[in-house]
Amino acid sequence: MAKIALGNHSEAAQPDCVRAVLAEVVLTFLFVFAGVGAAMAAGKMSGGGDTIMALSAVAIAHTLVVAVMISAGLHISGGHLNPAVTLGLAVGGHITLIRSVLYILAQLLGSSVACLLLKYLTGGLETPVHTLAAGMGSFQGVIMEIVLTFSLLFTVYATIVDPKKGIIAGLGPLLVGLVVGANIFAGGPFSGASMNPARSFGPALAAGDWSDHWVYWVGPIIGGGLAGLVYENIFIVSTHAPLARDDEGF
Repeated sequence: MAKIALGNHSEAAQPDCVRAVLAEVVLTFLFVFAGVGAAMAAGKMSGGGDTIMALSAVAIAHTLVVAVMISAGLHISGGHLNPAVTLGLAVGGHITLIRSVLYILAQLLGSSVACLLLKYLTGGLETPVHTLAAGMGSFQGVIMEIVLTFSLLFTVYATIVDPKKGIIAGLGPLLVGLVVGANIFAGGPFSGASMNPARSFGPALAAGDWSDHWVYWVGPIIGGGLAGLVYENIFIVSTHAPLARDDEGF
């Protein structure tokens, strides 16, 4: 069952909300600049061909920048960087819908500026867009993105959101980065492994190529929302009762 909180329109003017939204612009800009920049560099060095080295470079770059940017923004905005993460957390009641909309607009802005700047700095080199591989239909692409984004949000809930997470404090962002990298290895050659509508939006805007773009909204939003519903309603324990002890009463 969803635990959605609408929020109040006055929330947008609150100082903490303003700081959080600005943080999402900056964090998403830095994330996309490094992620898309790495993809552009890998493509240039490999002659535009799809190679395991190019895929590895992109996966590793995304692993590192996701982990660092979440860590950098965790205490300000939560370090979402991703509309699917924002909506997945909204389903669990961890962010209001009002703030969610502001976050998503901020993420799209940060991604767009990053990609337009990359295109300018590289002398007009096209930003690589997420598209479906030959032989993969739209439905298959949506399912792939649902599974990959479910994996991402399930990890976010399990390692960052869950109050009873059994990991060392501060390790959550690294683990989220690692699952992003693993998912790129698994899904990159097929759907592009976006998991993030903002990550797909910036390159598409800069390149003017919207082929299959809807897939990278529908898949991640469904996957993120489903993960939020599943984890929040099944795995998070809001109360704790101590286990019975054999020696109780002594």
